[in-house]
Amino acid sequence: MKTMFAATALAIMLVPCASFAETMKFPSDAAIAQITIPDSWGPEETETGIQATSDDSAIYISIDIADEKTSDKVIDDAVDFLQSNGVKIDEKSQKESEDTVNGMKMTNLDWSGTDKDGPASIGLSFLSPKPGKLLVVTYWGTKGEQEKHVKELMAIIGSLKAVK
Repeated sequence: MKTMFAATALAIMLVPCASFAETMKFPSDAAIAQITIPDSWGPEETETGIQATSDDSAIYISIDIADEKTSDKVIDDAVDFLQSNGVKIDEKSQKESEDTVNGMKMTNLDWSGTDKDGPASIGLSFLSPKPGKLLVVTYWGTKGEQEKHVKELMAIIGSLKAVK
């Protein structure tokens, strides 16, 4: 995933802007972050953030908002969501990395695993858009299919910003 994030700037320049939806600010009642996701991914606001799935279902991504009191629950909920969807993580494959996205330090935990379609890539990333708030990014992609969406994914991640 670190390689993916490193290519963000290039990917943003390569993806046509016309294919993107309007920038979504979330949560809508008191926005702390914003992101731009292609219409074809069906982006939607959830109770705790934003989620989207590529048009071919090869990639699922969500960004949930937490604070000091709710961060453990949000992370547990993300793991529970993956497990309830048949995603099995190979704990031994865990890799850690750090990046910076629009001035926010991002800590990444990435794993290999499986889902109903076979081999999968799984990731949890953590960013802080402002003191006391945490963005938890959940990523789940089908290996062999997710690669078709690298440019779109990099543009999505590259568009994630704190709302000032």
